[in-house]
Amino acid sequence: MKKFPLILDLETKHTFREFNDPKKLGISVAAIYDYGNDQERVFTEKEIGQLFPYLENSSYIIGYNVISFDIAVLQGYYPGKVEHFSAFDILEDVREKIGRRLALNDLIYATLGKKKTGHGLMAIDYYKEGKWEELKRYCLDDVLLTKNLFDYGVKNREINYLNEKGKMTIKVDWSKYLEEEPDGTDMPLTLPF
Repeated sequence: MKKFPLILDLETKHTFREFNDPKKLGISVAAIYDYGNDQERVFTEKEIGQLFPYLENSSYIIGYNVISFDIAVLQGYYPGKVEHFSAFDILEDVREKIGRRLALNDLIYATLGKKKTGHGLMAIDYYKEGKWEELKRYCLDDVLLTKNLFDYGVKNREINYLNEKGKMTIKVDWSKYLEEEPDGTDMPLTLPF
């Protein structure tokens, strides 16, 4: 049976300069791409409860820095324990393979020839200025770029980055996040109270 993960990205109202605890950063918007129904959605802070069923029913939550940032921020809103979610963090996979962290924009540019439409601090400015449409579009763009990078890695079993020597390849094995475990141990996720 095919797995149905979702890609997640969220933007916060505050920075780590203001609060050390991710749960206090506050969510301005969160965006997802759901492989289960081939849909993209954006949720404002007031709508964040509508996001939870998507998270609970996904086989994996996939993102870039999703474990130590996005999911950690969600704990300030989610009534269960976010560590029960199955997650795949592209940033952590890259760091394990090459020994250092890379910016999402660097991987997207080297692999797909595209660039992000901005950066996280710009998203906080959008929030403070009440530019909701720009904020939603920025967050959703990040989700779709992350999805495109993930899909490329699944299909080609590699992604790229640039260094002083030129374009470098990182071998990846991401198809398992879309396919059933061979031993049939897939288990539906339920709300972990």
